[in-house]
Amino acid sequence: MMKYTGKYYAVLTLFMKKYLKEQYGKDVTKKALQKAPAIYKDMLSKCDDIGADNPMAKNIYTCFVFLSIWKAADGEIDTESFRTVVNRFMRSGIAAKFMGGKDINKPEDLQRAKDRFHAMQDWADAHPQYKDKTWDFNFDDSKHKDGSYYHFTRCPLNDFARKYGFLEVLPVCCDIDYITTEYSHGILHRDHTLASGGDICDYWIVPDQIKNPV
Repeated sequence: MMKYTGKYYAVLTLFMKKYLKEQYGKDVTKKALQKAPAIYKDMLSKCDDIGADNPMAKNIYTCFVFLSIWKAADGEIDTESFRTVVNRFMRSGIAAKFMGGKDINKPEDLQRAKDRFHAMQDWADAHPQYKDKTWDFNFDDSKHKDGSYYHFTRCPLNDFARKYGFLEVLPVCCDIDYITTEYSHGILHRDHTLASGGDICDYWIVPDQIKNPV
């Protein structure tokens, strides 16, 4: 089980509530946000532990907030409208405040981004007790001249969603990768995700000033 913390749920729902109310009304929003904390805690208790200090752990803690809200609505929140809500929230000013400020068009920012990706894999290599449960980074600098490329063949969120019935809504969380890449002035090119039945989740991240990346 993953170590429980309520800080991700508390912070994200504080700012997300506005968009839920606009889309679904006060009653559905109130119901979902009342039931979701218990669901969120239960999800963490069922999730394989990947290490609370794992730099990728925030992906689980964050994604489970969205999944628990969807589950708590008992069918009153459909996947496509929820995608719109999450996208609006992730593109809001408060999200930009926390995730903006980087520009991978600058070589030094691009290198720092690459270093962060490698540091996540280095953490997994240094913690063999979690290595077969966390994301596996597979880097290939020869695949593209521009930007940065890597892929996963294992995703704890995909494993959890398939086991516990969240696969329908998981792609809403996968879409967040496009938005977070935009915040660093990049474009994510992706052909496959595990959630959609692919063998890998691929990430080719290219600075947005490169018009015809190769």
